[in-house]
Amino acid sequence: MSKKKLAVLSAILSFTFMFGGCGEKTAAPGGSGSKTAVFQSNHKEHGTASAENYFAVIIDDMGREVRLPKKPERIVVTSASFLEPLHAVGGDVVGRPDSRTNMPDFAKDKTSIGRVYNIDVEKLVSCSPDLVIINKGMNEKLLTTLDMNKIPAIVLDMKNYDSVKREIGVFAQLTGNKEAGEKFVKNMDEKIDNIVAVVPQESKRVAILHSTGQGLSVQLDTSIAGSVAKRLGFVNVAQGMNAIEGNPDAAPYSIETLVEQNPEIIFVTSMGKIEDIKKSMEKTIAESPAWQTIPAVKNGKIYYLSQNHFLLSPGVHFPDAFEEMAKLIYPGAVK
Repeated sequence: MSKKKLAVLSAILSFTFMFGGCGEKTAAPGGSGSKTAVFQSNHKEHGTASAENYFAVIIDDMGREVRLPKKPERIVVTSASFLEPLHAVGGDVVGRPDSRTNMPDFAKDKTSIGRVYNIDVEKLVSCSPDLVIINKGMNEKLLTTLDMNKIPAIVLDMKNYDSVKREIGVFAQLTGNKEAGEKFVKNMDEKIDNIVAVVPQESKRVAILHSTGQGLSVQLDTSIAGSVAKRLGFVNVAQGMNAIEGNPDAAPYSIETLVEQNPEIIFVTSMGKIEDIKKSMEKTIAESPAWQTIPAVKNGKIYYLSQNHFLLSPGVHFPDAFEEMAKLIYPGAVK
């Protein structure tokens, strides 16, 4: 960051966030309209005073205890995956990141704070947030700045289906709509249970490959596609493999290991265009006798999963992710 930018950021932080870059402030009940900065953030093992005087007490996915004195009215999120689950329980935002996937209509006109991997701190602060919801594994570095300036923040890891359900519960706490959260989760559970119920329990052996410009990796059960495959009754041939350092959801790829694992089905996820990845995969297979010995290849059982459902967390659309994967293998069973 240039000296000029640092000076601007310092000024913003020093004057108690008097910039209004994210629209009008919502007046606090009985207050003058300025946001409160009174909150506590401690590791849960430290112990604190009674929570009776707080609107909500949240234990986030870093084990931090965050106490909010009032219902947050000016929420900023650092991941687009948080938008729809928050909105489903009556929440709204004043700031959000850009997203390469479809942006919900209600969030399109909200202030952008940059890409999830490159959050613009000045824009975030200009929103005068009374809560920032941070994407675990990507934006924890923001905590120091936020804590120093008494801006409450919770860190959430919304990736697989279980974590999505948990975070909907957190969002329902933030909006005071616990019943709406429980109803929404129940509805998602029922949709997924109905899909799982019609899928034959054949324990098919599947490999889940993730393709990027740098090459291939193998997805583990903790990945989005891995968690969906497991719930559908498939057996991930990569289970038990050691994860890549810094990426607990993936293991190193090698054709020798893949041949040995002998998968009946191969799913492919990708950060690039499906058409380009498919051409690249087809070229690799055509030039490799080893690839051609794998049952999934010999029987034409290679399937490319959509980015909307399997690259980033599908959030409230997890039932659609289950339906997509199930229909690829059992198109007649899933209606």
